[in-house]
Amino acid sequence: MSASETALPLRIGARTVWTLRRRLARRRLTLEEALAGEAPRLAPLGLQEDGYMLTALPAALAQAVGRDHPDLAPFVRQSYVRSYARLDIGYDEYFGTFSAKSRSTLKRKVKKLAERSGGALDVRSYRSEAEIEAFHGLARAVSARTYQEKRLDAGLPAGPEAIATMRALARRGQARGWLLFVDHQPVSYLYAPAEGGTLIYAFLGYDPEFAAFSPGTVLQLEAMRQLMDEGDFRLFDFTEGEGQHKRQFATGGVDCVDLLLVRRTAANLAVGHALNGFDAAVALAKKTATAIGAEAALRRLRR
Repeated sequence: MSASETALPLRIGARTVWTLRRRLARRRLTLEEALAGEAPRLAPLGLQEDGYMLTALPAALAQAVGRDHPDLAPFVRQSYVRSYARLDIGYDEYFGTFSAKSRSTLKRKVKKLAERSGGALDVRSYRSEAEIEAFHGLARAVSARTYQEKRLDAGLPAGPEAIATMRALARRGQARGWLLFVDHQPVSYLYAPAEGGTLIYAFLGYDPEFAAFSPGTVLQLEAMRQLMDEGDFRLFDFTEGEGQHKRQFATGGVDCVDLLLVRRTAANLAVGHALNGFDAAVALAKKTATAIGAEAALRRLRR
């Protein structure tokens, strides 16, 4: 666990208004570690290092981690449910975990897109080195049109370094990609690298012109079907953060926090309190705006 200068942004929605920096050793818990419920062991800090940033730490372990490191000051940066799906239960059992209303809605979406595609879905999977490289080129064409890339700079990474990383994972059988085609053109992509027996929800996007057909939802469902038939992975990690898509396809969740642990110096404590104070002020402003009916103005500010 090596340390590096880490940006700690002060954000209002997707907008960063200021960035603080500390030299931190970062540690992200895998899903299997989170489910095991054991506090992570942290390597000693170097003399020039300010602390640790622990992400996807089960909330139930936060106090234990703080007690194990009394010389460090803890600051919870965010709290969320880390959703995941079991892939070892079989597709019929998995689909049965959805409510009757959700099953009906999903079937309707699949049928609607299949009809638009000439009667059957055209979903293609990619796993070998050559296949993953071909997937990247096709998926990048879709990603360039997505909201995630245009507004959030969160599309599928481009460039030779990204392709090399994906090829290296595919070489070890640790990458999966899926594309959904309509009229022989890709309209949605899903990319999932792996950590051991866990696939990670990394990038999902779709052409906004096909938004009415819910292509991302349909592609996710078909990918889950294929993975359960394939049987090579045990878990699908929907990672940090929450959202309707993740909740819909999950079979379970772990309450998690991102925990900043810093040496008790004046500068470090000032950074920790500034971050938490700013977040509290933003949360209060959002609550007040909602109460007085000014949500639209706040959304404009957050952009």
